[in-house]
This record gives sequence, C-alpha cells and structure tokens, in this order.
Amino acid sequence: MLENQIDTIPFRVTDFKQWVYCRRVLYYLYCLPKVRPVTYKMKAGIEAGLHTEELEERRSLRGYGLDHGERRYNVSLSSTRYGLRGIADMVIDSSEDGVHEIIPVDFKDSDKAGPHFALQLTAYALMLEETLGCTIKRGFLYMIPLRHAEEVPINSRIRTRFANELDDLMNMLYKEAMPVPTRQLNKCVVCEFRRFCNDVL
Repeated sequence: MLENQIDTIPFRVTDFKQWVYCRRVLYYLYCLPKVRPVTYKMKAGIEAGLHTEELEERRSLRGYGLDHGERRYNVSLSSTRYGLRGIADMVIDSSEDGVHEIIPVDFKDSDKAGPHFALQLTAYALMLEETLGCTIKRGFLYMIPLRHAEEVPINSRIRTRFANELDDLMNMLYKEAMPVPTRQLNKCVVCEFRRFCNDVL
C-alpha cells in the first residue's frame, strides 16, 4: 500500500520533524537538488534505535504505565489525507480495565524531548487513527540515553499546531518559497546545510 501511494504522498514523518526544527532544511531537500550528506549523528541515531528495539522486547511495559499489551515494531503508515508516510518505531495495543488503547512510541537518541519530537509523534498518532479508525489520546517518546519514556498527550492543542505546521509545509512545497531561517542560530553551527545559508552565518 505504501509503495503504491508514494507518488501522492510527498513527505515522510521525519521530514515533518525536521520542518519544525528548521524549515530551510526541507526547502533545500525538496525545492533544490538533493545534496544532503549522511552525517555521523544520523547514523548513530539509526543504530541506537535498532539497539533499543532489541532491548525493548525483553522489558516489561511498566515504563509506560501498563501491565499488559502487545508491541509491534517498525509499523509502516501512510496517509493521503495528511500527505505523510513513515514508520512508527513501536505501537502498543493495550486493553486494561476495560479500556482499549493504541499507543505510538518513538525512540529518540536524545536526552531532551523537544517540541519537534512531540509533533512527529502526533503525526504517527493521527495516521494510526486514520488507519485503525480509533482515537489516540497519548503517545510516548522513549529517550534512549536516559532509558526513560515520556508521555505526550495527543490533545487539541498539539493537534492544532500539527495542522498549522503541515499547512505551512505544504505551502512551501507547492510555492517553492524559501522559509525564514530558524531563530535559534546555535542550531546552524552543526547543520550540514550551513554553507547554503549565507544570511545567518
């Protein structure tokens, strides 16, 4: 299904996370020739995620406040409604005390749960809702270095922010207009695209 829809679904969920972190990176990737290098940080994040999946299979679900549940890993998702496709690191299907929950979990090789991570998790939640016909009230960011799962409410506030950011992202793609740079210029120091932004450094 994902392969058949790939031409009509322009963005990956990881692109959406990057858009929130710095809008110009997505502009360079989609509106200019694709010249993005694969950095050490990217490789390290992928390797950390694979290792966490191996460990997760042996852990209980108590870190997520659950006693029981079925875990699925690397769940492929796609949505023509949102124009997104991606792979959720883990999805928990839980039924406790008569309450059925679908809970997305995103593994992060970071010690800080930034807002761009929360919006990426929201994207997975909304895609799961569309696929499964359910309502998702929460998800978790699993911070690998801390070995800690941080709960993220999938509430009206974060849903509205997601919708607004997605609208801006789609406008950038179809209008091919360069976004303004990030206000946090400390991000630019380690950015692989810093040589393109001669107005910030």
